[in-house]
Amino acid sequence: MCKRSKSLSIQGDRNGSFEPILVPKHQRRIAGLDENILALYARGNSTRAISAQLEEPYLMKTFAMKTFTLNDGTQIPAFGLGTWKSPADEVRQAVKTALELGYCHVDAAWIYQNEQAVGEGISAAIGSGAIARESLFVTSKLWNTFHRPQDVETGCRETLSALGLDYLDLYLMHWPVAFKPQASQHKNPEDFYSLDELPLSQTFEAMLKLREKGLAKSIGVSNFTPSKLQRIITETGVVPSVNQVELHPYNPQNELLAYCQAQGIRLTAYSPLGSGDRPDSMKQKDEPPLLDNETVNAIAQTENLSAAQLLIAWAIDRGTVVIPKSTHASRLAENLAAATHTLSAEARAALDAIDIQYRYVSPSMWFFPGITYQGDSFWC
Repeated sequence: MCKRSKSLSIQGDRNGSFEPILVPKHQRRIAGLDENILALYARGNSTRAISAQLEEPYLMKTFAMKTFTLNDGTQIPAFGLGTWKSPADEVRQAVKTALELGYCHVDAAWIYQNEQAVGEGISAAIGSGAIARESLFVTSKLWNTFHRPQDVETGCRETLSALGLDYLDLYLMHWPVAFKPQASQHKNPEDFYSLDELPLSQTFEAMLKLREKGLAKSIGVSNFTPSKLQRIITETGVVPSVNQVELHPYNPQNELLAYCQAQGIRLTAYSPLGSGDRPDSMKQKDEPPLLDNETVNAIAQTENLSAAQLLIAWAIDRGTVVIPKSTHASRLAENLAAATHTLSAEARAALDAIDIQYRYVSPSMWFFPGITYQGDSFWC
């Protein structure tokens, strides 16, 4: 996975490994890129086109892209491109540019309504020779309307068709919530299947069959709590390979991380930068912006990083996969550079000690006791 050269792999810490890939020399800096290069990106030039305009064209070096081994033996890159909230007319070029820069992991979902454009970006990058399909890791997610076992394959095939792919490297159950397909909206209790009517384990078992058909290599979940994870493990006898959840210093989910580590489940961090660009309808008044946090910015300066780069490095240092979203070429490059930063012990401890608790993504309109969750709350 992610191999762009025949160089020898380097073993990494926290159960990860490093695989060298080739990147342009002009991306050697962690904190930023030359303004002239950024201007070329801004005008829509590809990495290869930019290299032709530089005094030292496309002089390559290797850097180490960390990977983790999932419980089914699959290698997953520790860093990837998130596509939630990316407009279709922007994400096509963003995906192509990211893959040219050296990304090899793209995270998508049926509900993002941009999978066709994501697939076009992937196709363009493969067509240009920037990356081969077998070196690319693509994740997508089963939406809530496809939870009935007979609908699971349909949901997967719709995603594959939109992306223009034959298989997914990782397929996740997007939420532990099942919509009734015939309902036009999902705002009332009767619009949902209860956990007793349609157990999550039945959906998960149907997803496992996708592996047998060659439609997905690994199967996991998203937004699952320890109690929900334990229930599907007990009922199916299979441990999900990944659990993708909101993770950042305001919502570190330490108990969930410890549980997943004990079970051999790899966590992926979404909204690692605080998701400040999500729709206003999803925001609360006076919510604390993560990127403006004084501690985060002070530590970033000492580490010679931007605040965003620091949060990416923190996520990987914890042993989690991280998928920041961007459609801007300069930020794509800077985010990628952060993925190889070695965080100091002092920086890690200071970030771990932040005592603000805040969850940015919480679909409270789905919270119906006894239907979409059991126990004290949806997040228990």
